Amino acid sequence: MTIKIEQAILHAVSQGADGQLECRLRPQPLNQSAAADDLVAELHRLYTAKAGKGYGHFGVPLNSEGEPDGEANEAFLHAMTQWRSGELGFVEFTAQAGQLLGQELGKYDFATGGYLLMAAYSHIASHYLFVALLSPKPSVSVSDEMEVHGSEHLDLSNMQLAARIDLTEWQADPTSKKYLSFVKGRAGRKVADFFLDFMGCVEGVDAKRQNKQLMSAVEDFVAQGELDKHEAQEARDAVFDYCKGQTAMGETIAMKDVSDELADKGLDAFYQFTSDGDYGLEEDFPADQSTLRQLKKFSGTGGGVSVSFDAGHLGERVVWDPVRDTLTIQGVPPNLLDQLQRRAGNKQ
Repeated sequence: MTIKIEQAILHAVSQGADGQLECRLRPQPLNQSAAADDLVAELHRLYTAKAGKGYGHFGVPLNSEGEPDGEANEAFLHAMTQWRSGELGFVEFTAQAGQLLGQELGKYDFATGGYLLMAAYSHIASHYLFVALLSPKPSVSVSDEMEVHGSEHLDLSNMQLAARIDLTEWQADPTSKKYLSFVKGRAGRKVADFFLDFMGCVEGVDAKRQNKQLMSAVEDFVAQGELDKHEAQEARDAVFDYCKGQTAMGETIAMKDVSDELADKGLDAFYQFTSDGDYGLEEDFPADQSTLRQLKKFSGTGGGVSVSFDAGHLGERVVWDPVRDTLTIQGVPPNLLDQLQRRAGNKQ
């Protein structure tokens, strides 16, 4: 994975003497160095691999009924547009962004600040702007003289407030609903909302829903094709492998490409099948691997029981009886069998 970093900068968001959050601006970009290159490359890798991202665009926020709710916050977009047109330098643009973030953070009691990192870089054929609020984490280091020193490092592994704008897609197709991606908060949490608000971003494409619809379409398509069990699973595997590859490259799922993958397995007209059906699938959309994994595996947890098995075992090693609400497993995994035998031996 090779990325070409154009410019990157860090601004510090911290509490001032009056207890209010303020943004301390760096006056120039980060110096070109191996450390700076490694930082941006690692953030790109971690972000690309992060599951459950949301996708959106700059626009007017909507209420639960999908109707406009207030006015668009265009300050970040305006500054970014000026930067891309050459009216603002990168440092000036990021300074405005830092001030906007500080103002937004000041509205919340939970806000503690951190380091605002903004990086412009290119990867493959696209230009990106990466925006993240990174938290410092205390650590201890040892000097050459064997002295212990306290220090801080950026907590990259716990990146929760981050977004990436595909500048190439945004400039080529401003009507797109997915040129801006962002880390979604954990279920039931809205802590990340302020991060989207400061950029004026609204969610556009529901990637998880699109992936669920794709999975439903594949199952329906396989069922109407009257395939045997092996052929049906081969079709599911082909779709999963294609989508997994797209995820690894940071690319979207293209419905025509999915159709081509199935055509290679002798299953034609998947694209027409989904177009004729009521699936609501976009022409292309981001992959959600956790959803699509259900094409390969069955898994579930509840009541203190966790079960997971390859989809190909259903009806063979694993038999489901919907009437009795039971799963029968033939051939217990060796490590589980060992635990069961140990427990049985202790009781005897």
